[in-house]
Amino acid sequence: MKKFLEDMVYNNFLLRAIISILILIIYIISQINIFILFSLGLIIYLIIFYEVIKYFKNFLSIILIYLIISFISYAIYFYSFFNIYIFNFFIFIIISFDICSYLAGSFFGKNYIFKKISPNKTFEGYVGGLILANIFYFIFIFFYNELNISLNIIALLNIIIIFSIFGDLAQSLFKRKNNIKDSSNFLPGHGGFFDRFDSFISSIIFLTLYSYIFL
Repeated sequence: MKKFLEDMVYNNFLLRAIISILILIIYIISQINIFILFSLGLIIYLIIFYEVIKYFKNFLSIILIYLIISFISYAIYFYSFFNIYIFNFFIFIIISFDICSYLAGSFFGKNYIFKKISPNKTFEGYVGGLILANIFYFIFIFFYNELNISLNIIALLNIIIIFSIFGDLAQSLFKRKNNIKDSSNFLPGHGGFFDRFDSFISSIIFLTLYSYIFL
């Protein structure tokens, strides 16, 4: 508990929470129209490209290729496979895992992994986030019954989480190689848009591949 309270103060927890709620409200409002929703993502990608070009000098080509692949996947998904229920489920899982892994790591985290890349990530945080995200899946299905409980969806959930972890670690590695703490200061308490949407950037690639193969 003491570590959790210290983390709350150190990481501007209240400010992070307020910004996260504002982002969520904007996301919900944008769902009135698929073009507005896509445009919201487009704006976010453009800001991330700006952050990367301005602040990331090392491995710039690799980062840009990674972002381009992610954006193309995002555009293809919206053009060919978009399903509001699947997409909301996708966003819900990313957010759930992010929050749950943070809380589990703050309360129970002792064994640090990938310390050279992301020093605050713990084994307990990842496992706790994984378990709690799966529990929240059943809660999501209960209130949002357009999706049915199935092994395919459970597998999709957990692979999304794996890609989320990859995106988080990849972004941390890019920052470490460029000796910067945050991608920018555009989002108070979070850093930059690249910091906030790192899991989405990697996971949307998998979601598009999944949709192409199975939907």
